[in-house]
Amino acid sequence: MKEAEVIEAPLEKIDSVARKIAKRLPEHAIVFLRGDLAAGKTTLVRALAKIRGYGEAVTSPTFSIQQIYGKDLFHYDLYQCPNEKFLAMGLLESLEEPGWHLIEWGDENLENYLKAHGFSTVVIEIEPTESGRRYRISADA
Repeated sequence: MKEAEVIEAPLEKIDSVARKIAKRLPEHAIVFLRGDLAAGKTTLVRALAKIRGYGEAVTSPTFSIQQIYGKDLFHYDLYQCPNEKFLAMGLLESLEEPGWHLIEWGDENLENYLKAHGFSTVVIEIEPTESGRRYRISADA
């Protein structure tokens, strides 16, 4: 795994943070967003959607599990969805669609499963700080 990149910024600089992250992401990326409740996972998804040119509302798909924004931005919320249900719903096949796949609450078991099946992943850990957020970005080598 490559060395992780760390970005610290106040919340009002989320667009700048998203631009830096977007430059690091390949055209097709599976991105695990990790952090406690209210850490800013969906806020980051909104900023990344804006970069991809999506101008509509972006909300967490807590109950629907998946939302698709435009043609190439996929947003998953697995908070109430065990990995087995994710796989049973056929969402693994969805990850093969070109674009960015942003997964909130995806655990290490799912990440390892995807890697074992040939998928590359990026992990963004989001941690609140006194002055904003710390984003730790690590990707497969």
